[in-house]
Amino acid sequence: MTDLFMTILSMSLTASYAALAVIFIRMLIRKIPSVFSYILWLPVFIRLVFPLSFHSKLSFFGLFKTGESGALKSIPANNFIPDPVTDMSFNNMNGFMNASQITESAANTNPAWTITDIACMIWISGMVAIAFYVVFSFIKIRKNTRTATLVKKNIYETDRITTPFVWGIIKPKIYIPTGISKEGSACILAHEEAHIKRMDHIIKPIAFSILILHWFNPLIWLSFLLMGKDMEMSCDESVIKKMGNDIKGSYANSLLAISMRRSRLPIGSPLAFGESSIQSRIKNVLSYKKPIFGVVVAAVVVTIIMIIALTSNPKYESSVPTALEGYNIDALMSNKTSYVGNNSKVVALIDAMPLPEGMVRDTVVLQTSSQPYEITIKLIMNDASGITREGAISEYAFLPNSILLFSLIDNVDMIHYKIVDHTGENDGASYDLTYTREMAEMLLEEDVRNYAKDADEVKNLIEKVNNMSFEALQTAPGKDIEKYLEIIMSSPKESSNPQDYINAHIKEYTNIVAMGDTALDYLLTQFENNNNNGLREYIIMSLCKDILGDRNNVKDESLSPQAWFSQFSQEK
Repeated sequence: MTDLFMTILSMSLTASYAALAVIFIRMLIRKIPSVFSYILWLPVFIRLVFPLSFHSKLSFFGLFKTGESGALKSIPANNFIPDPVTDMSFNNMNGFMNASQITESAANTNPAWTITDIACMIWISGMVAIAFYVVFSFIKIRKNTRTATLVKKNIYETDRITTPFVWGIIKPKIYIPTGISKEGSACILAHEEAHIKRMDHIIKPIAFSILILHWFNPLIWLSFLLMGKDMEMSCDESVIKKMGNDIKGSYANSLLAISMRRSRLPIGSPLAFGESSIQSRIKNVLSYKKPIFGVVVAAVVVTIIMIIALTSNPKYESSVPTALEGYNIDALMSNKTSYVGNNSKVVALIDAMPLPEGMVRDTVVLQTSSQPYEITIKLIMNDASGITREGAISEYAFLPNSILLFSLIDNVDMIHYKIVDHTGENDGASYDLTYTREMAEMLLEEDVRNYAKDADEVKNLIEKVNNMSFEALQTAPGKDIEKYLEIIMSSPKESSNPQDYINAHIKEYTNIVAMGDTALDYLLTQFENNNNNGLREYIIMSLCKDILGDRNNVKDESLSPQAWFSQFSQEK
């Protein structure tokens, strides 16, 4: 629900800019028929409902810095505070935005409320309150129209209302108060029939429903009121155009008579017409003149251009290098975070990066209970061609994305990829790849968080990593492992027992084990390159056994490292 709220908030900001543009344009085109002002509210409606749009060089939003969806950058996709330390699991969900779903067990262990949670609850409470008002309005109207007398067709008259309105969606009825003159009644009926003909009785409730979603935005309330005013004035003008200028006086008098009665309908009812802006409508009726053809043509052209400009997103010339294709830079920048526990932002970052061909993201698990803080990304492989090299799974397929995550998430230490093979040939097989912050920083020879300062630096990092040679990538895990091995072998010098060295540096040892098969491949090559059985080899043998787990078919614990490797190679 918080993801939906953030989407609504982002769309509301974008729609606010469109609404301000429409308000300004209305001031410039007061002399043309009001129907054009009424139509101009369409882009605001679209911006409030649809998070995506088409691209155009005419886009009004080209004046601002926007994301690919047209949402203004000043609204971050998420605004969470760090979660308490706990293990989180998220499921993939298809919607307007890439979102995460906290598992029930994790949610039960996370009692803290974030700022977004509180804002979301206020938003929901506001919608519920307005919904109750709508129900009250409905009941009030039903009560006041229950005894209405049928005049003809769908026209009803009653002394329990003081202003005419249209009621109903499928079979709309016109209700008029008693006491209106015959001549004035004809004008009022023509006005209400114009509403029905233009389907305003459907448009206004829909607009009010959208207003409920965006009730927290004052500009949207103002837009709704101004749209209602334009709706009424355009109907007034259609009546005069149909019945002639001679009815202006009686029409104005009818409107004046209505304005002098106290409305019994709830103010702002989404189902009633003609109960607001009476003074402006009277002035508009009396001053209305049939526009000349040239003015109408110009108004049509301007209206079409403005609808395109306010509905479309900016279209930029593509100058994106190949290395940047598939990366949503706006999403990456808006979701960078200091905490791996910021679940929504972490998942948004993962989904803003391309996956190799044939890969589908499944779930994401965050480990934040103790250091090292870890992200486990579970993937489903439907086609292995995107992550293979020379017929084998490439351990470097996800290194660029991992380095980017290390840059944009300040405190993540390790990133694991668990791949389930569904290619058919090896259906059900799984592969594990692990990357560490140390690996990333040794490869880049600096703190990768330095690249998270701005969008240009992030682009620079993406290009740098994606353009690295395969040989350079091959050295990355080795550098990391060698650094850990050096620390492990540094002490205690007085002992000759490999286990004492491991116990003294359990953190570094665990870091190597956590690298999984990435570390295993490197460690096994160390046996191929020498025939020693020293301290280093005993530590490496212990690491291989711990990484292999049940896959280690060599049960003889008395074997030397080289003997163990020789038998393991034969068993394999």
